[in-house]
Amino acid sequence: MAQHEFSAETRECTGQPVRTCVGCRKRALAADLLRVVAREVQPEGWAAVPDPRRRLPGRGAWLHPEPNCLSLAEKRRAFGRALRVSGTLDTAALDREIEQIS
Repeated sequence: MAQHEFSAETRECTGQPVRTCVGCRKRALAADLLRVVAREVQPEGWAAVPDPRRRLPGRGAWLHPEPNCLSLAEKRRAFGRALRVSGTLDTAALDREIEQIS
């Protein structure tokens, strides 16, 4: 049986959803993570954009708002898999958002 950082009982006690960071693969409360969505940019392809209000449509990926988690996610090419987008994603907007938060 798999051991998880947050059990179902913990989630029920906090009332908060738990998500997995695509960079470090650690589970955390969704309130502590930044949601990222893919937006189509016509000439270039796709861009990974931050969704701090969690309101943009589409499939989302979750990331700790830290530079090391972002670099791990880029190195592992996790955004493409998590967002189900083929090709490369431009992460410039995501880089700027994480720099502002950090």
